[in-house]
Amino acid sequence: MKAEKGMNMTYIDVFIAAVPKVNKAGYVAHAEAFAEMFKRLGAIGYSEAWGDDVPDGDVTSMPMAVQKKDDEDVVVGWTLWPDKKTRDAAWTAAETDPVMAEFGSTMPFDGKRMIFGGFDQIVSA
Repeated sequence: MKAEKGMNMTYIDVFIAAVPKVNKAGYVAHAEAFAEMFKRLGAIGYSEAWGDDVPDGDVTSMPMAVQKKDDEDVVVGWTLWPDKKTRDAAWTAAETDPVMAEFGSTMPFDGKRMIFGGFDQIVSA
């Protein structure tokens, strides 16, 4: 469906990160807790995917963007929100959520190399 002027579509947070292969099980547990927290805070959908066919590039690529090392894989994730207002309120609430507080000390990857951003949805099929 194409967005028409004045039509509300979902708001989407997207991220990409490099995660050590040996930390996959810990990362999945981390992602599941994160998904539960955001669903509780109003997300209408949450997904993460472990890289399977993510080629290196010559000029730019996902592995280059997150400075992936040989012992890491690329992970992407996205959160669907009903709107930006709900997303902003959820992020504010997450700052004091016990789940988020634990993330800082237990992240199974280098968060400094994570890329993220929020997007207004313009097409949905």
